[in-house]
Amino acid sequence: MRRGIAASALVASLALTATACGGSGSDSKSDGPVTITWWDTSNATNEAPTYKALISQFEAANKGVKVKYVNVPFDQAQNKFDTAAGSTGAPDVLRSEVGWTPAFAKKGYFLPLDGTEALADKDKFQSSLITQAQYDGKTYGVPLVTDTLALVYNKAIFAKAGITTPPKTWDELKADASKIDAKENVYGYWGSTQAYYAQTFLYGEGTDTVDASAKKITVDSDAAKKAYGTWLSLFKGQGLHKADTTADAYAHIQDAFVNGQVGAIIQGPWEITNFYKGKAFADKSNLGIATIPAGSTGKSGAPTGGHNLSVYAGSDSAHQKAALKFVNFMTSAKSQTEIALKNSTLPTREDAYTAEVKADPGIAGYQSVLSAAQPRPALPEYSSLWGPLDIELPKIAGGKESLDTGLSNAEVAIAKLVPDFSK
Repeated sequence: MRRGIAASALVASLALTATACGGSGSDSKSDGPVTITWWDTSNATNEAPTYKALISQFEAANKGVKVKYVNVPFDQAQNKFDTAAGSTGAPDVLRSEVGWTPAFAKKGYFLPLDGTEALADKDKFQSSLITQAQYDGKTYGVPLVTDTLALVYNKAIFAKAGITTPPKTWDELKADASKIDAKENVYGYWGSTQAYYAQTFLYGEGTDTVDASAKKITVDSDAAKKAYGTWLSLFKGQGLHKADTTADAYAHIQDAFVNGQVGAIIQGPWEITNFYKGKAFADKSNLGIATIPAGSTGKSGAPTGGHNLSVYAGSDSAHQKAALKFVNFMTSAKSQTEIALKNSTLPTREDAYTAEVKADPGIAGYQSVLSAAQPRPALPEYSSLWGPLDIELPKIAGGKESLDTGLSNAEVAIAKLVPDFSK
């Protein structure tokens, strides 16, 4: 396995330049500490301080390694790394969104980690998350944090409307929204027009944007039309907020929820710390978290998200060795427990779900819905498939084009991303 890893690194190095050595700058002397660069894509305000503190702990325990921390905005990181890895100056370690991992692995930018120190605790991680970090039979990332989507709701608002349990179907959600509006004069539900959030409706109908195993585009299938039809119906009716197609829609929905102006939304655990900052959840126990309502098939599901730590294949052997040690440390049970306690993010290994960690109602709530999360297929282009839908869905929700036209347009655009797939 080590021989295969070395060969992979050599190929990647030759594809770059003879002097490529990662983003460390390689200014460390041969007899001095190795300096590796880590590009972190977490929230610079809420999460980054915890990671910086862990770096200090790592450096104290590993005198021969220094870590240069760089916080790169999440929405810029994928393109920045792609550019850097294709030339020079890529970081030795990247906090890679799970959807990026197979794409970068396919390009030869990531080092296979099977049999290395980074993946020494492989059996401790949730198996589905390891599978999601694999491409073509090899593992290219170690799961750092995981996430999914859930129906998050304001327990007090629901209780005042006489609702004792969260809705299990979309029809029940509509009925609950109507009750909340009638009794409390606030919206019961506010949906998103973003493709990632609409993905839950596809799973509820037993379908997806594509069938990766059959190499077929399914975004314009009958099942998908039914799914998006349900999604569209949740923007009109008593207690249902109309579609927000503005650039600031995400912030509008989030702010309304944390300030008690809407009963329920669909959201991920990356917002737990921000939930608690809102006046509606000063009492953390008021935050309700439930599985996404089921579709007509009776199925409920949401995409599995999260981030892996991956090692750059173009770094030299000294930097790779230091990077592997760093990844092992950051994904250990001790580190993941500390990250969860400080950042309210979900660990990827069961031994990090300590009693103290699960005392956080947000973490405990999201952990309870993880079983309904659906791993993404090992298709390098998969995450990019949401791009065309992010263009078409707001037009559909905003009444600028019909559902049939929008999905047909999305199908054409997706076909260009996966040209070997049939329609």
